[in-house]
Amino acid sequence: MEKVLLYDTTLRDGMQGENIFFSPEDKVKIAKRLDDAGIHYIEGGWPGSNPGAQHFFEMAKNMEFKNAKVAAFGSTRRQGKTCEEDANLTALINSQAPVITIFGKSWDLHVESIMENTKAENLAMIKESVAYLITHNREVFYDAEHFFDGYKANPDYALNTLEAAVEGGTKCLVLCDTNGGSLPCEIESITRKAIEHFKGTPGLIFGIHTHNDCAMAVANSATAVHAGATMVQGTVNGYGERCGNADLTAIIPILALKMNRDCMSRENLKKILNLSRFISETANVPPVNSRPFVGKSAFAHKGGVHVSAIMKNPRAYEHISPELVGNKRRVIVSEQSGKSNIEYKARELGVDIGKNGVTGHQIVSSIKELEDYGFEFDAAEGSLKLIMEKLTDQFVPYFELESFRVVVEKDKERPCYSHAMIKIRVGNKTEITSAEGEGPVSALDNALRKALTTIYPQIDDLHLVDFKVRVIDGMDGTDAKVRVLIESRDENNIFSTIGVSEDIIEASWQALADSFQYKLSLDNKNPIHNKKAK
Repeated sequence: MEKVLLYDTTLRDGMQGENIFFSPEDKVKIAKRLDDAGIHYIEGGWPGSNPGAQHFFEMAKNMEFKNAKVAAFGSTRRQGKTCEEDANLTALINSQAPVITIFGKSWDLHVESIMENTKAENLAMIKESVAYLITHNREVFYDAEHFFDGYKANPDYALNTLEAAVEGGTKCLVLCDTNGGSLPCEIESITRKAIEHFKGTPGLIFGIHTHNDCAMAVANSATAVHAGATMVQGTVNGYGERCGNADLTAIIPILALKMNRDCMSRENLKKILNLSRFISETANVPPVNSRPFVGKSAFAHKGGVHVSAIMKNPRAYEHISPELVGNKRRVIVSEQSGKSNIEYKARELGVDIGKNGVTGHQIVSSIKELEDYGFEFDAAEGSLKLIMEKLTDQFVPYFELESFRVVVEKDKERPCYSHAMIKIRVGNKTEITSAEGEGPVSALDNALRKALTTIYPQIDDLHLVDFKVRVIDGMDGTDAKVRVLIESRDENNIFSTIGVSEDIIEASWQALADSFQYKLSLDNKNPIHNKKAK
């Protein structure tokens, strides 16, 4: 297996993405997770550009990494200055990062039209900057910015810029598709020509750095490796400027599982999903369900024919085993489901659908009727389990609603104020409680918790994560049915529940009550529940 080095630039290039921000403390936490996952190089930022990056490098000096080396990023010296006079190079050295990555211009358009420089001076800037940094005992990588566009415009000069970096002493040339406009066929051809140009240069390796403006970043990275590159740069979740960078959560499994490259151990490969979610949560950006390999939907099956097939052999509709990347197979139940979906999902959720004479076809029919009414069980597996238990007469509630009342007040002196009173029955005992909240759903939630906490103390670690409301059919205006989806979590689980009604408060109550019922069903050893079940 040929070795491929992984270079992460989430903490620098990823932060150039819209709405992506990491504090220095966030960057430290992310760096530790990247190191734990087996990433070889972690680019921490541009120390000469902002105080946040500088602060990260100060903290990184005292960090111990078991796998990764920290890299500082910057540019070549400015035109007309010596390396010793250049503040950017000084900041790179003072960062004390063991690896320094500098970029220079490969495209004569940028050299002459943008920088208003000469080609000769640009070559000198590259060579002298690399050589200067190497004299300070640093491992120096050279990012050839706009290399593919530069090669297409003027191949001789683009190669001259690489020659300057090699003459300066670098052992790593990174070819960059900075505008993200190149196609895999171009990446293949140009990468091979660049590598062939330096054939025989001892110890020299090539890397690839791609952007996703044509939705080709991952494909272009894999193609460059196929052409001979042995380092891949990218960001977790593909965060980056404009349309983003190459997504390491896709590149790494492709390299390891599809191209048989030695880039990450099988043990660390299973951490990719959690790494993706951790960085998504730290960035406060919702995960993309359709993201390959690590997305919630990456191994989800909805069509009845598909489900029937994977029950016999998962390879029929899965290109890899989801467990290899820490993911899991999901079967979705919806109006498009068949009997196979119900049987698979029932086993997964621990529901015996063969009880009480109810058939899988009857359950499918009932589910489809509910979805026609407005429910959407592929997005609410918590409620799905409860519905299947109800349809098979196995559901024993942990509590039952007798009534609730919600009052919302508003006057010109203060914002809306909500108060809820709730009456529930637990076993043979009736509980009546009231509570306030920031809104009607908050007030109901607080009242329900108040009523249940002394009986079911485990609900203390149940927290609402997300609350979504959608009008099902806007033709009826404010009388339309609404769908409420609630996502909840406890210490070990994340689950969703659903409610549908013409009244938004009733729909919210349905979803809220299901979240509590499902949470309590995760531990069905409660004596009140067992006693009633008998």
